[in-house]
Amino acid sequence: MVWCYLQGRCTGCAGQLVGAGCEWRISRQFMEIKPNNRILQAFGLEPEGLNVRKFGSGHINNTFLLEKKQDGSRYVLQKINVNVFKEPGVIAANQRMAADYLAVHHPGYLFITPIPTVNGEELFVIDNEYWRLIPFIADSVTVDQADNPKQAYEAARQFGRLASYLSGIDLKPFKASIPNFHNLTLRYSAFQEAIRTAKEDRKAAAEEMIEDFLRYSDIAVTYEQLKTNPEFRDHLMHHDTKINNVLLNKDTYEGICVCDLDTLMPGKIISDLGDMVRTYVCPVSEEEKDFSQIVIREEYYEALMQGYLAEIGGTLTKVEKEQLFFAGKFMIYMQGIRFLTDYLNGDVYYPIKYPTHNYDRAKNQLVLLQRLMEKETVLQDIIDKCLHVNVTSEQ
Repeated sequence: MVWCYLQGRCTGCAGQLVGAGCEWRISRQFMEIKPNNRILQAFGLEPEGLNVRKFGSGHINNTFLLEKKQDGSRYVLQKINVNVFKEPGVIAANQRMAADYLAVHHPGYLFITPIPTVNGEELFVIDNEYWRLIPFIADSVTVDQADNPKQAYEAARQFGRLASYLSGIDLKPFKASIPNFHNLTLRYSAFQEAIRTAKEDRKAAAEEMIEDFLRYSDIAVTYEQLKTNPEFRDHLMHHDTKINNVLLNKDTYEGICVCDLDTLMPGKIISDLGDMVRTYVCPVSEEEKDFSQIVIREEYYEALMQGYLAEIGGTLTKVEKEQLFFAGKFMIYMQGIRFLTDYLNGDVYYPIKYPTHNYDRAKNQLVLLQRLMEKETVLQDIIDKCLHVNVTSEQ
């Protein structure tokens, strides 16, 4: 969520967090909050020596770009939205533990961490508001969608590298910054409850789509079975792997590092990989109503698999490798039933622009799921080839 704002772009953080996984209703009053001098001084900054402006177009956290008048050095100041992140301290603790581990085991890796206050604290708390200061990474850009396979490769490789570098970390001290974020069991249960309690007009309008999603309920069953398999392990996952959460070099578009670490927490490999499949391989987002434009771009699928598996492939178990195609099904299905659940519930969660907005989003994801499954054979061949290349390169 942080860095899509930093670059002044935000298709939403879905993330996945707009689009995929996480849109929240935020009041206009929230959007108008501005930092006062006490906040700036808490981080050792003199207010009169700064140019301060609202930065980005995001809807989750309030974000400001700070520029020193004297030397032009820049920082990003952000107020964490406690309506979304109930325990901001969990975010800070998770990032600190990951940073400490990386500093020892991969000291050259660029891992963006907040700048502490003058008192050495990771967050400054005032009037129950949580503020943090983040370094601005020079010569970096983000893109809102993958415009070519190279971008998909570079982004996927950065997410794979982070997961690989953190593969040996002890997960026990980590907590969920958003509990049950990618818990398909919970989402499917909510879907069933929405079907039971929906008003008749909405249920009738969505009857065919409800049946379609129920026909794919084996995806939820498979997830439930995988959760109990000891070879289907927890990893420290990013959980919001849309392409605008990777910083790219502004000239070469090579990956620099992963950003937006608010949802860095224990999870399954299918969360990060599935979110990339959901958002990289189709040329249009879940907002597209012309469903004929929903296609699977095989070259993008191959690029992201190459990039991701080049970094993390050697750390995966046999069971995890067997579920790489399932990752896309898992994430697309979960997002689809979340949109349909909200439609059946009367549009109480995701912001809408017209009465059938969530219905159309759900239909979009259903079509994307169908297109993905139609190409399962060819896409599994791509996965097998990428795994083989990875094994060969390690020998």
